[in-house]
Amino acid sequence: MQAPVFSARYPRVLSIAGSDSGGGAGVQADLKTFAALGCFGMTAITALTAQNTTGVRAIHAVPLDMLAEQIDAVVEDIGVDAVKIGMLHSQATVQAVAAAIDRHRLRAVVLDPVMVATSGATLIDPAAVASLVRELFPRTGLVTPNLDEAALLVDKPLRSEADMEAAARELLALGAQAVLLKGGHLAGETVSDLLLMHGGDPLWMRAPRIATANTHGTGCTLSSAIAAHLALGAGLPQAVQQARAFVRGALQAGAGVRTGAGSGPLNHGHEPQAMRLFALP
Repeated sequence: MQAPVFSARYPRVLSIAGSDSGGGAGVQADLKTFAALGCFGMTAITALTAQNTTGVRAIHAVPLDMLAEQIDAVVEDIGVDAVKIGMLHSQATVQAVAAAIDRHRLRAVVLDPVMVATSGATLIDPAAVASLVRELFPRTGLVTPNLDEAALLVDKPLRSEADMEAAARELLALGAQAVLLKGGHLAGETVSDLLLMHGGDPLWMRAPRIATANTHGTGCTLSSAIAAHLALGAGLPQAVQQARAFVRGALQAGAGVRTGAGSGPLNHGHEPQAMRLFALP
């Protein structure tokens, strides 16, 4: 029997994050996003959560050796073009992920410093926050905090665009390579996000606020969409802008849909793309 001849591969994106049993955030949202953007998604689950649209009921951390095995298994066989990092529940988990980045020389890494769920539930051990900054900021290409997370990281409230820019510069000084500071929690009818890179001018991205109660998993979806576009070959500013467009489309398409009694999910399938193919060298 003649061996098959392969001429193409998929763009490959790995999500290192927690599992959301309700399907709206975490690795579930990441996989939906990867597929919708034409990428092949893989996961290394850091923690199991029992949650729905109204809140998080329980969190169970995955043993560290099992987390490392998940990462090693997919990287060593399938390969990875980009990585999204989400919920890291403990300091030991942060350290295990940092070691894996070094072990496999992972590139195009997007860190979403998930600390608080949409419902208000705390998703990270306070001792892990300092480790997150120390271990992962220098190892990742982009950090994507929302306003509350950034305020926690810089230890001051953020109430204006001027506060956002000052905080983004402080996060760069803490070791981040680039920062996408999401301003959706600011009051007003316009949502302002800021991308700041070392040596670059601030890139403000503003758009009208979308009226919807279904925002569960927005941050997970945005960071995974950025990673997907990086895997597809986009530069960082382009990947961020394309990811924002995808999230806005998903918010708009899901605004009138009721899923559960709380903050519902986005519509990740509002404009699915066919799986992309890259030629093998």
